[in-house]
Amino acid sequence: MRATSSPNTPQLAFGREREERLELGTCRVSIPKHHEPGELESPHIWRLEVLENPERHVAVLDVTTRPTKEFYAELGRRVQQSQQRAAFVFVHGFNVSFKDAACRTAQMAHDLHYDGAPIFYSWPSQGGSLPYSVDEANVDWTVPHLKEFLVGIAQQSGARQVHLIAHSMGNRALTAALREFSFLSDQTRPLFHEVVLTAPDIDAGVFKNQIAPAIVRMAERTTLYSSSKDWALYASKKVHGYPRAGEAGEGLLVLPGIDTVDASAVDTSFIGHSYVADSKTVLADLTELLHRAKPPDQRTWLRPRDRGPLRYWVFEPN
Repeated sequence: MRATSSPNTPQLAFGREREERLELGTCRVSIPKHHEPGELESPHIWRLEVLENPERHVAVLDVTTRPTKEFYAELGRRVQQSQQRAAFVFVHGFNVSFKDAACRTAQMAHDLHYDGAPIFYSWPSQGGSLPYSVDEANVDWTVPHLKEFLVGIAQQSGARQVHLIAHSMGNRALTAALREFSFLSDQTRPLFHEVVLTAPDIDAGVFKNQIAPAIVRMAERTTLYSSSKDWALYASKKVHGYPRAGEAGEGLLVLPGIDTVDASAVDTSFIGHSYVADSKTVLADLTELLHRAKPPDQRTWLRPRDRGPLRYWVFEPN
C-alpha cells in the first residue's frame, strides 16, 4: 500500500507515501550464483562497488503492476507449479523500503528452497531509523488494506496452503488483521496454514491478553520466534515502557495454542533483530516448518523446555 514513486526505476517503484488503492504486481529479483544463505549481497565501498550488479548482488530487476484479474491468474499458475500448491505472504517491519522488502522476500524464498509462490505485502514504512512514530501510524493505517489482500490470496490464488510470515512491526498489521478475521463466522473467515510471528514489536501484555486468544483460531499452527539478544526490541521497550512480544528471557511469552521458539542461542547480526532471515539455523528450522509441517518436537535443531504446564522450545547452542 505504497504510492508509486519512480515507476521507471525498479528499486524506487514504490515510495514512502500512502496509497488508498491496493496495488498488485510482480517483480523479479536477482540471486547471485555464489549467494550465501542468510545474506543480502549488496555493493560495498571497501570492494570499490557503487552500482548493483545482478551477477554479484541481490537486486530488484523489474517491477510490473498488474490488473487484479491478471495478477491472480499469474499467481494461480505459479501456485499450480509447486508441489504443495502453496504460497507464503511476508509482511515486513520497521525501516524497510519497497526494494528492501522485495529483496528480503526473494532471499528467504531462495534460502528456504521454497517452490511455492513467494509474496510480500509492502506497507509505507519510511525506510529510515528516525521516523519510528510515522511507521507506527502507517502500520495501523494499513490493516484494512492487508485484510483485503489476504482475503484475495486465500480465495483467488488457488493455493491449498497459504503461510503468513511477519517480522518486527509488521506483526502489528498481521495480527490486527487476523484478530479482526477471528470475529467472522466459520463459514466466512479465511483460514491459513502456518502463521509465523518473528521478533514481534508488539506490547507483550496486549499480545497475551487480546491478540493470542484470537489469532490461534485463524491457522493450523502459530509459531512465535523470540530472542533475548534483540537490541531493536530492547530499544522499543525503552520507547514504550513495556516489554515486547518478541523478547525472550524472563519475559518470554509461552501461551496456549502457540509454539514459542527461543532463538537467543543462534548466531545473529550485531542488532540481532533479523535472525529469521539471516540466521542459517533459523532458516533451516523454518524450512522444516513450511515444507513438511513438522511440529517443534520433530524439528532438528529444537529442544524442549517447560514453564509450568506449558512447553516451549530453544535452539541448541551453536
